[in-house]
Amino acid sequence: MGKAQARVIAVVNQKGGVGKTTTAVNLSAALAIAERPTLLIDTDPQANSTRALGFADDPERLTLYDVLSGEATLDEAQLPVEAIPHLSLVPSTQDLIGAEVELVSAAEREFRLREALEPARSRFDFVFVDCPPSLGFLTVNALSAADEVLIPVQCEYLALEGISQLTETVQRVRQALNPRLAIAGILMTMYDDRTNLAKQVVEEVRSVFGEQVYKTVIPRNVRLGEAPSHGKAIFLYDIRSKGAEAYFGLAKEFLDHEAQGLGQGASQSDSGGTASEAC
Repeated sequence: MGKAQARVIAVVNQKGGVGKTTTAVNLSAALAIAERPTLLIDTDPQANSTRALGFADDPERLTLYDVLSGEATLDEAQLPVEAIPHLSLVPSTQDLIGAEVELVSAAEREFRLREALEPARSRFDFVFVDCPPSLGFLTVNALSAADEVLIPVQCEYLALEGISQLTETVQRVRQALNPRLAIAGILMTMYDDRTNLAKQVVEEVRSVFGEQVYKTVIPRNVRLGEAPSHGKAIFLYDIRSKGAEAYFGLAKEFLDHEAQGLGQGASQSDSGGTASEAC
């Protein structure tokens, strides 16, 4: 019996500054530390995931741009993260900004990443795709390639409205491009337990989305904010921090869901409508 295919999870939110890259990097790292072969694909031209794992800009290096333009395979662009065995990265580059224009007339352009990923699925348990904070060409490629989406949401006013917009986008992608796309979960980030607003937002989101919201909540944490500037996942920067504790907790919950069969395909409900009504 062959090896199971990797779960491909797009980490997506059309809003910036919600902990998307922090989640993609640290959840990937935590699963790799648990000895689960994991690949992180950085589709954001800002290359924040790439730098957060310690890779400086290098014009000679193959990147996702080369993969999407057909100049390299995903395998050729992969880099091992030496400090974290079992974790690999496909780096990003500013050149990705031009990919949408350059591929505007290319056939099946929405499926470039999906096609590139297929040969790699048997070599990893998990593939995370860190998406740009927009719903353009690169994010559409990620959603077309993914089995699931993980939605980080900042604990702030109008959080529910943002989730509603995203779940509606997931539904549209499901109907037009990728019928298997599911919601892996909604992750509340930047939680400050000193404020009533943060507590109210979490309660409100849980009341609408129930089990789709991870029990783990990621706190506001100075060490989490500092780690990327040192090119390290939080576990290598400060393993005793509240941020490290939270992402280990998220990884455990993520694996528990998988063991219970709550992962891939489990959340393909029409939750977008429910959210819209709630908003």
